[in-house]
Amino acid sequence: MENANALDQEACYRAVLTRDARFDGRFFGCVKTTGIYCRPVCPARTPKRENMRFVASAAAAEEAGFRACLRCRPETAPDMGAWRGTSNTVSRALVLIEAGALDEGDVDALAGRLGVGERHLRRLFHQHLGAAPVSVAQTRRVLLAKALIHQTDLSMAQVALASGFGSVRRFNETFQALYERPPSALRRRGERLHEGGVLLSLPYRPPYDWDAMLAALAARGDAVEGRRWSRGLTREIDGAGGSVWVEPGEDGRVTVCVETAELKALPGVLARVRRVFDLSADPDAIARDLSSDPLLNPLLAARPGLRLPGDWIDEGVEPPNDRLMDDRLTARAEPWRPWRAYGALYLAMADMDADERMERDDAEAA
Repeated sequence: MENANALDQEACYRAVLTRDARFDGRFFGCVKTTGIYCRPVCPARTPKRENMRFVASAAAAEEAGFRACLRCRPETAPDMGAWRGTSNTVSRALVLIEAGALDEGDVDALAGRLGVGERHLRRLFHQHLGAAPVSVAQTRRVLLAKALIHQTDLSMAQVALASGFGSVRRFNETFQALYERPPSALRRRGERLHEGGVLLSLPYRPPYDWDAMLAALAARGDAVEGRRWSRGLTREIDGAGGSVWVEPGEDGRVTVCVETAELKALPGVLARVRRVFDLSADPDAIARDLSSDPLLNPLLAARPGLRLPGDWIDEGVEPPNDRLMDDRLTARAEPWRPWRAYGALYLAMADMDADERMERDDAEAA
């Protein structure tokens, strides 16, 4: 995992000057003179270097007192979530927070679920994200609420409930403090109207091999019709009944529709959708690290958008990106960390099994 204090401030500024989309979601720029933080691709005029500093996460920016830019809308940046790297504890914590662990519980309970102490967990979050766990959870609520305000016609009370705020009063107070205006003032009327559920567009980092993903989901028995995946929701698993469907949207976006009478279930459902479709993956980082393997290099070049189909229910201790199901690859895959699952996936998609891999290694060594 990247260290939040290790950001190269000058390199970040150069990326902002060129509005380099490769860095979208990797860091955020805080403008000291306006109190606003932006994505690297923000179309607004770039401030002077001395007026900017850069942080690793939106939560770090908001914890430092900056508010989200209304023009580039940081909530629409590709999610880096649990994919920043090597701290398994922080990655697992982010997954739990995304599913709402801090909406009803506290940091002590979260730390207990992870098997670490509260102080240690806080220290890890500041080291890797530059923000406390509660700040990360608060930012998640605010950014989801902003997406719901912009993309749906839910009432403000429904938005507060669906984004994990405990009360409408707290929701209003948070937005007033962050944006100096009530949340309803952020809504632009006439943008959208959809009947039959909450329709949202979630970002991901291209490329994405949708054909491979949908084929893999169908092969394991998921409901896939055309390019639409769907699933029923249950109270036992999702906290509410209903259904969800997902299909590819415009480039870099996926369309999700959640139909449920209990909106408080929405954050958990969206977290599971992100996991099933591997929306937090960073293809650039995966290719950068795995391409040093001479066998994987051409496979990555041929299919750069492969993703790992995730499970709707996943309570594994090891993050999905680093799980290795084939013990025969253990030694070979050690340099692939933390992307061992992707390395194995590329071999499988090329119809190469572990025995073939070992034979090639022996031949090269001889």
